Amino acid sequence: MMHDHDPDHDRSRARRGWVPWFLIAALLVVAVLVVWLWPSIPPDDRPRFVYLAILGFFVGAGVLWGLARAPLGRTVRQAGVWILIGAVLFVGYSFRDEAQYVLDRVQGDLVEGRGYDVTDREISFRAGPNGHVSVEVEIEGAVLLMLVDTGASDVVLNHADARALGLDPDTLDYTLAYNTANGVVMGAPVVLDWVRVGPVMVERVRASVNAAPLNRSLLGMSFLTKTGGYQLRDGVFTLHAP
Repeated sequence: MMHDHDPDHDRSRARRGWVPWFLIAALLVVAVLVVWLWPSIPPDDRPRFVYLAILGFFVGAGVLWGLARAPLGRTVRQAGVWILIGAVLFVGYSFRDEAQYVLDRVQGDLVEGRGYDVTDREISFRAGPNGHVSVEVEIEGAVLLMLVDTGASDVVLNHADARALGLDPDTLDYTLAYNTANGVVMGAPVVLDWVRVGPVMVERVRASVNAAPLNRSLLGMSFLTKTGGYQLRDGVFTLHAP
């Protein structure tokens, strides 16, 4: 009985024949790249680098094996798609720091009190339309939204934030007098064990609980003067670690 000759089948078998050799060559290339790049990779990142190299090899090998079993036209199309996906992933990974900066910047503009451009030494905040700077502050484990106030000599807490820190405003002694734009206001002195704004942490911060109603707690000079410095320029408030 005569059988029709299938050229596509023959070409597919031929491609499957060179796949093992290609995989061996790819493995050697990966090994050379690992050895070449190894000295320049920080020690903490080396386990992750090895993991990504192994994962990339096996994913690529699986894709190659699947493509080798398909007709040539489909193989070319699928290879192009995978190359495009790989290029996008590579570019995204290469610019991950820039992408994170853009994301943090957008959050800083949209979310009140959210810092951006954060490093291990500084953090920045965008001033609001009224020129006031709101910041997320962590005090003894409680996260509060406060206003930066360089005119306040101390950190000033309203009653709600004082309660969030475990203080009872009704039992405090309001013995400190503060001269404000609204006249003399009494405050109850307290000492905060630690205050953190992003990477900026200060211990033993002088503060007071305001006797009069206060819409927003104030991050005053008793904290700011213990940091490594601060500045407000072009609507951006930047705070530096000690």
